[in-house]
Amino acid sequence: MNPLAARDPRTALVLFSGGQDSTTCLAWALERFRRVETVGFDYGQHHLIEMDCRLTVREELRAQFPHWADRLGDDHVLDLGLIGQLSDTALTAEREIEFQANGLPNTFVPGRNLLFLGFAATLAYRRGASVLVGGMCETDYSGYPDCRDNTLKALQVALSLGLATPMTVETPLMFLTKAQTWDLSEQLGGRTLVELIIEHTHTCYLGERGQRHPWGHGCGHCPACELRHKGHAAWLADAG
Repeated sequence: MNPLAARDPRTALVLFSGGQDSTTCLAWALERFRRVETVGFDYGQHHLIEMDCRLTVREELRAQFPHWADRLGDDHVLDLGLIGQLSDTALTAEREIEFQANGLPNTFVPGRNLLFLGFAATLAYRRGASVLVGGMCETDYSGYPDCRDNTLKALQVALSLGLATPMTVETPLMFLTKAQTWDLSEQLGGRTLVELIIEHTHTCYLGERGQRHPWGHGCGHCPACELRHKGHAAWLADAG
């Protein structure tokens, strides 16, 4: 880790869902930036329980990592219910998870990340933040086109031009496998952060929190749970 990174004077706004990836990104930002705020989006998702988990994660980060506490600023929640009205997907409607004719799973919510980042940039502009941090990744992912590096680079240019001020989009997980994301969490906060992620974050598309697996809570069979499970197992195997 770059020892100078934590001295970055800018304010970052983390797109924070309360899941594994966004929690890792939040820790990454807290390690680097002078001030970090978070934003969550309520868009009618079935796994709305993540909105409760995100508050718990913030509290646990403050309590367990006091050197980050002063950097962790305000939280914001934006109502984007319009996405649910526009989308007919397995995340926003009562549908079985399956692949579509275009090769994408029906968990893909068209334009979601584009809208998230657009609204986040508007909030960041008002809050004096110039860095947006998101957990998008094109390595272990379902082929979502709005998670690709080229998409995010193009959007960074558009946001900066449209706001007439530099807006940086940081995606620290972009080229990491899920196993490497678990490893990054350990690098940032040791096993304490790993255990926090296992116990308190939420990934399951079905919104299930009942059963606790070695990798966290969830149904254990939806694509999000399977990816998290396989990544955790691969990380443990690599670790020894």
